[in-house]
Amino acid sequence: MTTIADIQSLVRDSQGTWTLDPAGSSAEFHVKHFWGAITVHGRFERLAGEGTVAQDGTLTGAIRLDAASLNTKQKKRDQHLCSADFFDVDHHPTVTITVERLTPDATGRLASQIRLEAAGQSQTISPTIEVAQVQPDAVTLRGKVTVDRAAFGMTWSPLGMAARQARGIITARFTRA
Repeated sequence: MTTIADIQSLVRDSQGTWTLDPAGSSAEFHVKHFWGAITVHGRFERLAGEGTVAQDGTLTGAIRLDAASLNTKQKKRDQHLCSADFFDVDHHPTVTITVERLTPDATGRLASQIRLEAAGQSQTISPTIEVAQVQPDAVTLRGKVTVDRAAFGMTWSPLGMAARQARGIITARFTRA
């Protein structure tokens, strides 16, 4: 388990610019469907991003997901998710996760303030981020969040079959730039 001292040391030794490694990163989403009987699993296949650790230890950055790259392994559903009922990729081609603040907390994790932008809507969320792996020139962070998809205008759900809550899991591997 990562301790607060480990994270403080990591932050102190990590000043500078970091680049997201798409091959070591993933962005997944999960939504209960058919009144909770099944879960639709999906992922965004293309993502990019960067992060900065300032001299004062402030961590900021952004991860951009190509909304049209979403994949649930069902082409027709993917096309519908790209439509105006959901991500509206014709008008909003990118889902952006902007890290406004990350700070070590007492549990050895990073408390966060993040702005999530999707389908032309924006919401501030505060997931806890875990430090999954640390190497000399790479760090992998993992965050989990549950959002109300209606806050992003994604309300399509005939007969209320789809849950309003969507879970997201981001694994972000950054390397020194």
